[in-house]
Amino acid sequence: MKNMTTKKLTTLGVLAACSIVLVAFIHFPIFGQVSFLEYDPADIPILIGTFLFGPVWGFVLTVLVSVIQGMTVSAHSGVYGIVMHTIATGAFTLVAGTIYKRNKTKKGALIAIACGIVSMVAVMYPANLALTPIYLNAMVGLEMEIAKSTVTSLMPFILLFNLVKAGINGVVTYIVYKRIHKLFSKFNLA
Repeated sequence: MKNMTTKKLTTLGVLAACSIVLVAFIHFPIFGQVSFLEYDPADIPILIGTFLFGPVWGFVLTVLVSVIQGMTVSAHSGVYGIVMHTIATGAFTLVAGTIYKRNKTKKGALIAIACGIVSMVAVMYPANLALTPIYLNAMVGLEMEIAKSTVTSLMPFILLFNLVKAGINGVVTYIVYKRIHKLFSKFNLA
């Protein structure tokens, strides 16, 4: 039992490190008009960890990566970035992980990823409407009414951004998961 816990924690640590390295080296804007919305593949290792160990461990990995990322490579967004990443990826991992845990087939993985994408996009709509004006007010100095108006006008981009980001990360996870699972199994890490 203790050996299995050590292996699980080791695997989760490796996945967390991969996630941080990916966001440090791969991030770029998807839409020129809102270049601050940057795609990064950091959620792929988190989703792999979710499929390997379940939704609870996927969420734990999400929080860990969000905090480390928010204190290092994405420090410019501060607590706001940590919270938003936790909400977005947390929704994806909890939904996708729960579905995949009950049906570990290719079809189950597709359904899990599709539902995870929808949940991430759905939860980020109210999260952005509620939290982003507060961030803009505190960090940029915009008056609250102007911040709310700005966020409302950006919502089509924010929704599309979350759909594209979650979609790319979900598709890549679907493509690479079985290979990575076999690799971790080979080394008795999953």
